[in-house]
Amino acid sequence: MLLSEVVAASESVRATASRRVKIAGLADLLSRADSGELLPVVAWISGELPQGRLGAGWRTVAGIEVAPAAAPTLTVAAVDAALTEVAGVAGAGSVARRRELLTGLLGSATTAERTFLIRLLTGELRQGALTAIVAEAVAKAADVPADLVRRAYMLSGRLPVTAAAALSGGAEALAAFRLEVGRPIQPMLASPGASLDEALREFGDDVSVEHKLDGARIQVHRKGSQVWVFTRTLRDITSGVPELVQLACELPCDSVVLDGETLALTDSGRPRPFQETMSRFAADPTSEEPRLTVNSTRELLLHPYFFDCLHLDGVDLLDAPLRERRAALAKVAGEHSIPALIDPDPESVAEYFDGALAAGHEGIMIKSLSAPYAAGRRGRSWQKIKPAHTLDLVVLGAEWGYGRRTGYLSNLHLGARDPAGGDPIMVGKTFKGLTDALLRWQTAEFPRHERSRDEYTVYLWPELVVEIALDGVQTSSRYPGGVALRFARVVRYRPDKEPAQADTIDAVRALMPTGPQTHEVADPQA
Repeated sequence: MLLSEVVAASESVRATASRRVKIAGLADLLSRADSGELLPVVAWISGELPQGRLGAGWRTVAGIEVAPAAAPTLTVAAVDAALTEVAGVAGAGSVARRRELLTGLLGSATTAERTFLIRLLTGELRQGALTAIVAEAVAKAADVPADLVRRAYMLSGRLPVTAAAALSGGAEALAAFRLEVGRPIQPMLASPGASLDEALREFGDDVSVEHKLDGARIQVHRKGSQVWVFTRTLRDITSGVPELVQLACELPCDSVVLDGETLALTDSGRPRPFQETMSRFAADPTSEEPRLTVNSTRELLLHPYFFDCLHLDGVDLLDAPLRERRAALAKVAGEHSIPALIDPDPESVAEYFDGALAAGHEGIMIKSLSAPYAAGRRGRSWQKIKPAHTLDLVVLGAEWGYGRRTGYLSNLHLGARDPAGGDPIMVGKTFKGLTDALLRWQTAEFPRHERSRDEYTVYLWPELVVEIALDGVQTSSRYPGGVALRFARVVRYRPDKEPAQADTIDAVRALMPTGPQTHEVADPQA
């Protein structure tokens, strides 16, 4: 298979808003790939690299100037082999060698192929919204139920591996995937809830109510004396969290898989600010995710708070209702399991919400006790309730400030993820909530992610996620999504999240008032 075939399919996906057409086009591509090509092809159309990090950032790739090839000759196998060679370069002279290899690769590419490769290598394609579409394309190409593909993907943690199984062995191969202790699974995620009352009306009284902690998501596996700790993006961080490893070894079990959060606490037991917990993460600007390292002072110990048990002593619990999983959690994790109200009345939930805020937490989680564990945000079995609307958005650029902000990159351009897999969709601007420390950090950090600039603005590759609080959303013709944020303000940056995990434009539009709309007003942050 030629790379040009993958590029054509990718462009057809970007060119249409029809989910059905996207799925059909990708399914056709996958059906034409041979067994040795499936892994890279599925990874690429999902916006990922099978090799992971190549050690070459966007500055290296975008800075390569070479004449394009006149006609497409690059094969999928040749490109995959070249990228594997780039990823394997190490030691003295590695930067120059990587650049040499990438120059040779891009010099063999046509203009369209070069554009695709640069977008892939710099992470511009890695928006994650394609993953759901690719999963359905795999199902269509293999003629198997989409739910089987999604479940196998949850258990394998890798969509290319799932696709290879589906297209080689069909439903039987997909059904063979099992939870494997030591191999991370895709995590279940919460959807934003509008209010306490609405969530309780939706679930009835069959709910668990928990504190919404301001920490970092972890997944802990143990088999005998061996322990693994993974992040929400399935990165192995075991070596960087010895205190969590030791705690897992002391649990009263032989094998277990736990889902939870970890955070640092003050001497009084209150949660430290998110940024302090994340100081255990040494940020590498070229990394796909912050790298967790041991804090040399050992002052900021991480405390785990587990909220789900997915496996215990040989028994898989993914399909069990949350009520049963919480019983297993209490048995194995004890004091390390997050407290919860089970089947509470509305008055108790309201008091619990106030208590969570008073204790320094973000809010509460309301979960259906009858729901199984399912990766991603399929359905609304988990809902997070916060005192104000918050969204995780992608930073698209920043304008140079004036007045006391002169010389600093200030006013942020904010984008929501396109669920159809396109570029992030701009929904507003803000400079509210930016402290002097954040202004200094932005001005130093943003040029590392620079895509282009003009006299007033530095435009960024979509790599940084920021949490934004807002009072609501209004209709607006100013931005392409047709909506604008009202009184948006920066809460914090989210180095623990990739752009693939940012909120979608649909989530932004869902915050629109349901009653009669007032006339459009000017963007309050512009």
